[in-house]
Amino acid sequence: MNKAERNSLIALPIIILIGAGIALAGSQGSAVVFGVPLFALAVGLAFLIQWLAFVPAYLQQTEKFFDITGSLTYISVTAVAVLLSPEIDGRSLLLLALVVIWAGRLGTFLFKRVHKAGKDGRFDDIKRSFPRFLMTWTLQGLWVTFTAAAAWVAIASGQRRELGWFALIGFLVWLFGFAFEVIADNQKNRFRDDPANKGQFIQTGLWAKSRHPNYFGEIVLWIGVAIIAIPVLQGWQWVTMISPVFVALLLTRVSGVPMLEKRADEKWGGQEAYEAYKKRTPVLIPRL
Repeated sequence: MNKAERNSLIALPIIILIGAGIALAGSQGSAVVFGVPLFALAVGLAFLIQWLAFVPAYLQQTEKFFDITGSLTYISVTAVAVLLSPEIDGRSLLLLALVVIWAGRLGTFLFKRVHKAGKDGRFDDIKRSFPRFLMTWTLQGLWVTFTAAAAWVAIASGQRRELGWFALIGFLVWLFGFAFEVIADNQKNRFRDDPANKGQFIQTGLWAKSRHPNYFGEIVLWIGVAIIAIPVLQGWQWVTMISPVFVALLLTRVSGVPMLEKRADEKWGGQEAYEAYKKRTPVLIPRL
């Protein structure tokens, strides 16, 4: 067993404990179903889905269904939380709709991309190792939990309030972020599909304003979800406001921006046009 595998075995219980901590904090004031807080049930289901999907993925040595599983987890767990909620209100339905629209669009986009490429290069070494691959799937359970926590807490809350200014503002923020992400992804897809752009980097459209406009949109839309949830939060449930912060940290410090920036530097680093693009274009927050 190499160092990476040992680290994965150490990380597994830590990831699970963090998930359990979020489940405990978010369960304060949560409705109870089958003797279990509905929020805790949602968190447990998110992890269970990943572990069930891991088994065939490891046996077949494939990562092709990793992203779509994450998206389906968002949709299924949020839908289950709404259906099991003792009282289905406008806030719950609004949050369900926003999560389904976002997850359905992103999941389909990522699924098509990985199947078009034939593989996801991030998993070339990971999927051969049982502990590393299992840790990756478990981490996805934590990722789903953190990002959707604010929505699930609001849906599971025993406290109900009518939709008001927070819901309207949150929806508009979500809509802006979602549109930004979709437009950025579509612009990059069209750029890549043009044979004339083979081997080139995109620097037009929203990509002229930010080097990662899709990630900017992703962060903004989860801020919108958190704003919608605010009126029904109480006590330790405020911990779930870490949701958009977690998304931002994940995308800017762990798996998003750093990996893509490194890959881009390896491909185009030193080229005058690329260095000029980096100099004039912000990494994340668009330049107006």
